[in-house]
Amino acid sequence: MGLFDQILGAVSNSNQQGGLGQIGTLLNTVEQLKNTTGADSATIQTILTVVGGQVRSSLQDKQATDGDGAAQDFVNQFAGTSPDTQAVESLFSPAIQQQVAEIAAQHTGLDAGMIQQLLPSIVPVVLNFLQAGGNSAITSFLDGDVDIADAIKLASRFLGR
Repeated sequence: MGLFDQILGAVSNSNQQGGLGQIGTLLNTVEQLKNTTGADSATIQTILTVVGGQVRSSLQDKQATDGDGAAQDFVNQFAGTSPDTQAVESLFSPAIQQQVAEIAAQHTGLDAGMIQQLLPSIVPVVLNFLQAGGNSAITSFLDGDVDIADAIKLASRFLGR
């Protein structure tokens, strides 16, 4: 089952996070990123793909180092829709933050400094999207079965945005 299917399952399961309101809030945050950068949807999706890939790698490292529940605990602690520099600093070293921004800049043409400043807004959204789908969503994400930008794009289409 894909991440989006898991998130849709969470929407219909009142015992799990991921209601339509939460997913709508996530999509609003993504829209704010578009407005902040002046970028189009494809550019934001590229940034989400790059950042999501590094989030995956860092969570996989955390899971390998600290045990199976470490990634879930991290997601639960830092998922959100508000900027959170602590989430970024806890997940990425300064060198990795710069590397992620430079890779995203190469793919989008946006300034790497601006992208690095957006990381505190982007990382919690990626984590929150994972939290919306629950434990199985995190597992699928860590297994590399899904691109977070594709999942957000599908959620946007599902909600008619």
